[in-house]
Amino acid sequence: MNKNEKIIPIFFAIDDGYTPFLAVALQSLIDNANKEYKYLIKVLHTNVQKEHMEQIKKFESENVNIEFVDLSYYIEKVKDKLYTRDYYTNTTYFRLFLPELYPQYDKVLYLDSDIIVVGDISELYNTDMGTNLVAAAPDDIIQYNKVFQDYAELVVGVASYKNYFNAGVLLMNLDELRKFNFQEKFLYLLGTVKFSVAQDQDYLNRLCKGRVTLVDHAWDVMPYVNNETKPEEIKLIHYNFAYKPWHFEDVTYNEYFWEYAKKTEFYEKIVKIKDSYTEEQKFQDREAEKGLAELATKENSCVGDDRENRRG
Repeated sequence: MNKNEKIIPIFFAIDDGYTPFLAVALQSLIDNANKEYKYLIKVLHTNVQKEHMEQIKKFESENVNIEFVDLSYYIEKVKDKLYTRDYYTNTTYFRLFLPELYPQYDKVLYLDSDIIVVGDISELYNTDMGTNLVAAAPDDIIQYNKVFQDYAELVVGVASYKNYFNAGVLLMNLDELRKFNFQEKFLYLLGTVKFSVAQDQDYLNRLCKGRVTLVDHAWDVMPYVNNETKPEEIKLIHYNFAYKPWHFEDVTYNEYFWEYAKKTEFYEKIVKIKDSYTEEQKFQDREAEKGLAELATKENSCVGDDRENRRG
């Protein structure tokens, strides 16, 4: 590899069922990426079929390299400590192990697979982080909901809910995270505190607080809240939580997803997934959303609130 090449390492984490949506995310990312960079894409997984790997590898080109990395052996060591609920799987925790797994990189991007990238991803990668541990956008579900605002401040412990970031679009300063002994601290916290609302995202916010660079909201636009981002300003759409265009008809910004889905060989499969998604499954998704708020309310009630005193 030429040392003068401008390289951007990008990580995804999936299980086999998410392969079609990874394909759509990659299609959008590559279509809009600055061709002056070389993109090293690592797909962390535990069970992706060989056929699906071969389909994803077709996205490779002169400036795009894709590698599948099986982390079964690694996750086996801590799986008993990893709490998951609803549609989450252990793959959601993979990003927390990147500093130690990839000592050759000082900075990487981690991206969830339920995204569409309509901006140039190199702009996000080139964000000036200084010595901060991560860079990310504020989480919409926190910013627009009082229950979750309280949860971020009382339970997770951030100084202000406005600083609570979404970890699905994450620029990670691996060099500083290693100096911070992030993985050691994460595993310690994992054994002493159970965050049950946003799980790995809560741990990241707890550990990184005070050392976060907040990026523009346009890099993590979510479809289920009213926001002030103009369509022409959107850089990345994140179909977070249960609001998936491959499950529901009326998801905001769904047209972006289908535009890129049609360009992939997974398109017909995605349409079948949508058509076969039952009313019962949709109902369960809505109930999960209500349950999340109830869970946060319960967590909040277990913590004393001295914020007014502290402000004084």
